[in-house]
Formats: sequence, structure tokens, C-alpha cells
Amino acid sequence: MTNNAPQSPVNDADVIVVGGGNAAFTAAHAAVTRGRKVILLEKAPKDQFGGNSYYTAGATRIAHNGLEDLQDLVEFDERHPVSEVPPYSEADYAADIAKVTEGRNDKEMTEVLVKEAAAGLRWLKSLGLKYRLMYERQTYKTEEGGYLFWGGLHVGNVDGGEGLMKDHLAVGEKLGIDIRFDQDVHDLISENGKVVGVKVRINGEEQELRAESVILGAGGFESSPELRREHLGEGWQNARLRGTPFNTGSMLDAGLRLGAAKGGDWSTCHSVQWDANPEINESNRELTNRLTRQSYPLGIIVNNRGERFLDEGADFRNLTYAKYGKVILQQPDSVAYQIFDSSLRPMLRAEEYEMPGISEVIADTVEELAEKIGVDAAALSKTVSEFNSSIDTTIEYDPNVLDGRAAKVTPPKSNWANPLDNGPFYAYPVTCGITFTFGGLKGTTDGQVLNEDGEIIEGLYACGEMLGGLFSANYPGGSGLAAGVVFGRRAGNLA
Repeated sequence: MTNNAPQSPVNDADVIVVGGGNAAFTAAHAAVTRGRKVILLEKAPKDQFGGNSYYTAGATRIAHNGLEDLQDLVEFDERHPVSEVPPYSEADYAADIAKVTEGRNDKEMTEVLVKEAAAGLRWLKSLGLKYRLMYERQTYKTEEGGYLFWGGLHVGNVDGGEGLMKDHLAVGEKLGIDIRFDQDVHDLISENGKVVGVKVRINGEEQELRAESVILGAGGFESSPELRREHLGEGWQNARLRGTPFNTGSMLDAGLRLGAAKGGDWSTCHSVQWDANPEINESNRELTNRLTRQSYPLGIIVNNRGERFLDEGADFRNLTYAKYGKVILQQPDSVAYQIFDSSLRPMLRAEEYEMPGISEVIADTVEELAEKIGVDAAALSKTVSEFNSSIDTTIEYDPNVLDGRAAKVTPPKSNWANPLDNGPFYAYPVTCGITFTFGGLKGTTDGQVLNEDGEIIEGLYACGEMLGGLFSANYPGGSGLAAGVVFGRRAGNLA
């Protein structure tokens, strides 16, 4: 007897992961180590893979109990014996997230992140990723010649974001993940309320790929000037793109078309002070994170009117840098200048302030510096003079702690105020560089995507930038990569 009933399509995989950054690869590793057949679809060609993660410094924020607790995770460094790494508790981590997001963070997601980030890194290390202490970014030498780490962010990948993604790719290939590049996934396939696959354009040809589960790790909408303007506001179309040009928000749109609810804050993003030279400052895979200018807490920042406009020393850099790009975007011509004198210049991060082609202006006097950067000399001279004379010099300067050495001007500088009085003087033009958007799809702490009624959309998961809820207005440095590990792993363990 002939069976004429329609046959169910054969699945191409158990799990399809869309995206090729840290979160997507972590999800794929978690799924394949459970015995699942996994296809990972990366929109970029192989020579541009890695998502935003490739462009990072690889810094990953985890809770820990100090250097002894980290010995099993990080590569040995001869500086370890003279290093002090203060413990950073889960409570510290949660408090930092709540502080910088002004309490708008999802509390359940935060609890999961702070409890599981360290275990996630150790699991990735067991697979083949490599970690180290971040000496060049998170410590200054002490007077005794040792190293004191600060700010709670101490661990990063060997060779930064480039090393992170090369390790992820090597691990994925070793584990047998079917990794495919040049895959323009643009829509989801849903049947009877369940996601069963994706639609993908490959070399201009439309294809469908099917699986039991689809995990979305394809980033936010930061690469789309139109969506930035729509969701972040007027002027954001002019921000410079720090990372991958492939995060255009197409899979966020696909999820919303399917009925997924929005999660997190769609009106804010991660943005930083970024080299203002337009010839090199967009999606630069050679210089990547070195185009940031993050030694600003040591000096002052002025706009092109020669005026200060923010508190450079409000807190540790890790807790302020991701919100100051927006402030600079709002300045005249969306440009500002970090100013230092010769006593501060040796303390600037070498990887960022001594890079090839850096936008650096040097002059013997403040007035001459102003002329070179096109700022009114009298205005800048007045700003520097008022700043210098307002510093509480009775307090000892110490860049490793919140030293309370303030400049009592408007706006104040709350910590690390040093007079700018030793020539030559240095100026670094900066603009706003956008990193990633905070709005994503709404999901559970396992990354299961929810619809507007709060119901799980069967077969659909999100991780990384696509899972909204953790961040709003700002974030603690290194918590983005940590969230990619934690929630990517959770999605991969369940899919």
C-alpha cells in the first residue's frame, strides 16, 4: 500500500547558530559538546569573520577571589609574583552593573551572569581558549615596582579579540562544527508556532536550512546608520563604526516579524572616545581596539570651544568609558580633544597612544596647542588655568585607586586631578565610536525568545547582543564578552 501522506523535511542539523562572534561560537561549542549536529552561519567572509568580538581587547569581567584564585585560568606571567589583584566578588559585579545602568538592568540575568561568568571562562579554557592578566590595560606600576590591578576587570584573552576569535574558530573546527561563511541569513522559518529553520542567501541564491533549534547570535543594529537614527536618535547616523560592518539588525527584524518581543533598552548603546581621523576610524581590522583613547581619566577633555564638559575622573575608566562616546557626539561638530602634559604623557596606554598613524598634536605651550587644533587660545588657556588652580593638592595622587584628588571646577574632576603645567602639551582628537546597541529580543535566562505575551517561541534562542535586558545607558567594561559566554553557553546547553 502506497503512503501518500506529506513527508516532513529532513533537518540539515540539530542546531543552527546564526552569527560568528564570541556568543555565537560559545553557543555552538556548548551544543556540539552535547552531541548535537551544529551548523554555524557567519554572514561575513572568512577573512572578516568574528563579529564585534574580533575588534575588542578580549577583556572579560568575572568574579574571583584574587590572583591565587585565577592561577588555574590565566597564562603564567613573570610579573605575577609582584602583582596584587584585589578580589572582585559576585556582589561587587552585580553592584557595578546596577550602578552604571541606573538600576535598569534585568535582575535575574544579572544574577546568572555574575555567578556563571568565571565558570564559563574555565570551560572555554578547557576547550582551548587562552586567558591572561591584562597588565597593559588594568594596572599602573606602584612606587615599589609592583603592579596593582584596579576596576574589577582583570582577565582577558591572549592576543585580545583577534586571539579570542582565532581560538574560537580553531576549537569549533576541532569539535566538528559545520562552520560556513558568506551566509546572509535574513529570515526565520516557522511552522505551527515553532521555529524550524532559516532562510539564507548564498552567492545571491536563496536557500532554506532546517533544524530543531535556531540560536541567534548575529549582533545588534549598530552597523545600520538608518536604524541608529531611528532608535538612538538624530545624530547617531554620524557615529563612527568601531566593529563589524555586518551587524545591520536584520535578524532582530526577523525575530520581531515572527512576533518576538523587544528586550532591553533600544534607545541607548555602548559608545566610546574614538580616534577622530575618518581615514582609519571605521571597521579597522588591523588596528581594531587600538583606536580607542582610554587614558582620559589622567587628563582633561575639551570640546572645540576649549571648554570641559564632563567629569573625566568620575569613576574607574571601566565604568565610564562606554557612555562618554554619546557625550562627545553631542559636542559641536561631534569632536573633542584629550589634553595631557609631559608629566602625564608617559602614563598613557602605549597600545592606544603610540599606534601607527595616531592623531596626535604636540606643542610647547597651551596657547600653541590650541592654535594647532583650531581652538580659541584664550578659551583653552582659561580652562587649563582654572582647572590647575582648583586642584586639592593636599591629597596624594594615586591612579590605582579612587584617590579623591579633585579639581573643584564646573564640571568637577572627582579623582586623579593633576595640573597641566609641564610642556610639551599633547592633544588627541576624538569622536564617538559606536560599539554595540543595548536593545535586543526579550528572552529567558536560558536565551529562549519570548513573544509579546511572555510565552516561549519554541525552537528560537538568542544570545550576545541579540538578547536584550542586561544593559541600559552604560555597562561595566568586559561584561559584554562575559554575557556572550554565559548566555551563549546556556542557549547551546538547551537547544
